[in-house]
Amino acid sequence: LVEHRFQAKLACHHCGHEVPVPDACPECGTADCLVACGPGVERIADEVAELFPEARIAVVTSDTLNSPERIADFVAAAEGGAIDVIVGTQLVTKGYHFPELTLVGVVDADLGLEGGDLRAGERTYQQVAQVAGRAGRAAKPGEVLIQTRHPDAPVIAALAAGDRDAFYAAETRARREAGAPPFGRWAAIIVSSEDEAEARDTARAIGGARPDLPDIAIHGPAPAPLALLRGRYRYRLLINARRSAEVQKVIREWLGQFDFPQGVRVGVDIDPYSFV
Repeated sequence: LVEHRFQAKLACHHCGHEVPVPDACPECGTADCLVACGPGVERIADEVAELFPEARIAVVTSDTLNSPERIADFVAAAEGGAIDVIVGTQLVTKGYHFPELTLVGVVDADLGLEGGDLRAGERTYQQVAQVAGRAGRAAKPGEVLIQTRHPDAPVIAALAAGDRDAFYAAETRARREAGAPPFGRWAAIIVSSEDEAEARDTARAIGGARPDLPDIAIHGPAPAPLALLRGRYRYRLLINARRSAEVQKVIREWLGQFDFPQGVRVGVDIDPYSFV
């Protein structure tokens, strides 16, 4: 659960579950012992206020700009010079043009590179390049500062050098070596159930009956990165295939031999955009 301080709630960004921020630990009952962690927008805004106490700060998130009227008020304030520092989420990366905005800082720019998402480099480059484009869009020159723990990562190095072609070349090379799209095919099989043992046993049965084909590699099953979502336990198998392989046909014949329990859902995602 992620803390939304302005709305005094904890929310899951994957299933939409929300609860009020508790006064005491739900496990042990100790009061006033919970501390938020991580570089959230509200925390960064607090640090900006400490460093620049005279600055007029605007916090831009889906919580604060949740209506057309609030968006219009924010744009008018920024264009009118009533804001000195904007602290925001990805919401500020697109669609805004502020001529006086000359400095952009990207906090934890490489955070999206972690977690096993095979399109992480592409998404990171897109997001950072978009927010960097907010600086110096008018007559005044702009500057972009990127905070990273991995300065040698191809995507970060290309962003720092302003070399789009270098990123394309590095990403193409990595995808070719991994057999990732467009040089290969990926597919995910997600098995879920409200009963963990039922989900696990079904996934193992599917994995045990995997086809042995020279142009298809099948990995798993293993708990999905989001192993519990909306009250359902999730297991995953990943398929990596050559372009010549008939992936859909193979999966259809593979799964077609099973009569799954009523409480089990089996989903197939070809060339998935998300690997969680």
